[in-house]
Amino acid sequence: MLVREHGDDITTDELIGVASLLLIAGHETTANMLGLGTLALLRHPDQLALVRDDPAMVEPAVEELLRWLSIVHSGTAKLVTEDTEIAGQKIREGELVMLSLPAANRDPELRADADRLDIARGAMGHVAFGHGIHHCLGAPLARMEMRIAFPALLQRFPDLRVTGDGPAFRSFNVIYGLTSMEVAW
Repeated sequence: MLVREHGDDITTDELIGVASLLLIAGHETTANMLGLGTLALLRHPDQLALVRDDPAMVEPAVEELLRWLSIVHSGTAKLVTEDTEIAGQKIREGELVMLSLPAANRDPELRADADRLDIARGAMGHVAFGHGIHHCLGAPLARMEMRIAFPALLQRFPDLRVTGDGPAFRSFNVIYGLTSMEVAW
């Protein structure tokens, strides 16, 4: 549709950039979230049972997993537009700042016991999809995919478990994820 409706307005390089962004942001993030979320639930059987057995717990589980896992570890560099101070640290106009989404999502001043996975704590908010003008446009689709995938997987394979040497994680990537995880059911 983009090419059909705006093909004369964008360059080939711009189209390649959009396609790359859609692939990474629209597939890599959700695919890795599903893998890591499954591992998190397998490691927390009480939480897994809630997601598998109670449809009302699926939505809060997705939000808690997004908060707890924060698969995109940092935001992009931001240019400070005016002098400000955060937690006693002065930041001057024109300086660049980077943020840590996992640190923000586990801020102990925002929620008690923030390092614990608890899907029953309720939707307390997170920045897994960014915030404000930097909020992910694909967030509703990603949420929908997870609300469908987690219960379907856990109901279809109620005895799912990690086997072998355990999961292997990416050594470094913008998107945190697994390289492999052997399972049985």
